[in-house]
Amino acid sequence: MKKIILDTNCYSAYLAGDENVLESLIAAETVFMSVFVLGELFAGFKGGSREAANLSLLARFLHKPGVQVLHATDETAEIFGQLKAALKKAETPLPINDVWIAAHAMETGSAIVTYDSHFNRITGLQLWLPSLHDPE
Repeated sequence: MKKIILDTNCYSAYLAGDENVLESLIAAETVFMSVFVLGELFAGFKGGSREAANLSLLARFLHKPGVQVLHATDETAEIFGQLKAALKKAETPLPINDVWIAAHAMETGSAIVTYDSHFNRITGLQLWLPSLHDPE
């Protein structure tokens, strides 16, 4: 996977030393962080006791070579609308932020590095899932 988007749970797993996530980060040429993942992280930091430390770690991560923040564009919004409508029609809803993250992945041609298998509900989405990468 040359281009990946790091989901919130895998950013946390990376900080905890998850070797599978670390390997995906090392192998990627570009690591995207969706602004929607950042929002989830900032909300989590506010609810925790290590807000300053977590903000510092995130800032350092975002300044690593090859890491880019994705902001929503008109194209992101259009893809989001298509995905949301398809999920509603199929009666397979996803958390709203995950639909935005999926839209970013489709817009950039990236695989989502995640531990959330519900992303499988989106046809054509490239996924990195631990079941595919776990050495056991």
